[in-house]
Amino acid sequence: MRVSTMIRLGIVGLFVIGGIGAVIFRDRLSSDAGTLAVGECFDDPAGAQEIKDVQHHPCTEAHNAEVVFLGKLPDGGGSFPTTATVQDWVRGNCVPAWNAYTGKDFDTDTVLSLGFYQPSPDGWSGGDRTVVCYASRTDGAPLTSSVKKAP
Repeated sequence: MRVSTMIRLGIVGLFVIGGIGAVIFRDRLSSDAGTLAVGECFDDPAGAQEIKDVQHHPCTEAHNAEVVFLGKLPDGGGSFPTTATVQDWVRGNCVPAWNAYTGKDFDTDTVLSLGFYQPSPDGWSGGDRTVVCYASRTDGAPLTSSVKKAP
């Protein structure tokens, strides 16, 4: 076998192994916040104005947030939504989903809270309407298990 063929096979092997590794270790990789799915645990980067990437974790390891709902804001004629519009939408969509996912009552629970990511103005103008709703601890302490209610 020629050296150039071995090098090509080695490069192909790295791409294959790298792709498999990305799938296997997805719950430990930093990735686009827009790819979060319901049930995924991650670290919410506190204080950031615009969230682009989040660090994924298995829910059995320390993390500070877990996705409970994904939804789409109504287009509203294309105009970027006001804060009040988004808050009303979250109250009507994320809160019921939070209650169902956690098995708790959002209005009375003192341990868990609700957070959400909404599209940025640039994302909105590019067609992004997705809202990511997540549960976290009110006191900011890490979670070490899923907040999903037992079946």
